[in-house]
Amino acid sequence: MEDFALKWAGFWEKFAVGEAWKRVLGVGLVNTLVIALSGLLIGIVIGTLIAAVKVMPKYKRLPRALDRLCTLYVGFFRGTPIVVQLLIAYYILWPLLGFYADSLYTCIIVFGLNSGAYVSEIMRGGILSVDPGQMEAGRALGLSYGVTMLKIIVPQAVKNILPTLGNELIALVKDTSVVSFVACVDLYKTFTEIGNRSYEYMIPYLFMALMYIVIVALITLLIRFVERRLRKSDRNH
Repeated sequence: MEDFALKWAGFWEKFAVGEAWKRVLGVGLVNTLVIALSGLLIGIVIGTLIAAVKVMPKYKRLPRALDRLCTLYVGFFRGTPIVVQLLIAYYILWPLLGFYADSLYTCIIVFGLNSGAYVSEIMRGGILSVDPGQMEAGRALGLSYGVTMLKIIVPQAVKNILPTLGNELIALVKDTSVVSFVACVDLYKTFTEIGNRSYEYMIPYLFMALMYIVIVALITLLIRFVERRLRKSDRNH
């Protein structure tokens, strides 16, 4: 117990007295949330487009070609670890293309592309859960396939998959712990820096775990709140 108290005192000296908390909250936490939230938003856009292609009738060559392209995309991003994708983008792809990309923006792009592959399957399931008569009704009103999908099918699908999208956001938050591989500062990096300065890692990593638990709990509460509002809105209509 005395040993734990000494470790806690050493951590607190660096975290609070040494004002390391400013870097933890102002840089580490902010970057973690920015990467996860931006990645999810990009993933929703990409995933929706891929899902629309996947459920599109394959009578013509273009839809079939797009379907194969989407299958390759999903296969790559679901078949390789996200840390590998980060390393390829930051150390291989950007230099080959001849331009410099900040590590934070690299993480946002890669996390968005990665999330798009997973969200595409989530969204496809959501679209298939919507009554097929909704598409037929939209087309009967003279709406194009794209407009019907965007204005009628996708909004209903999002309601059905909202909890799963929440799980995807939670997964992205936890996956940000690997962004230090491309020199991006996140929660893991800031707490490791505290451990490096104090030569003691137990308390910093326990504190980091607690912060991740709090973030996940808040996301879960937010998703449940939105679900209740949507159900209430449906009942009122």
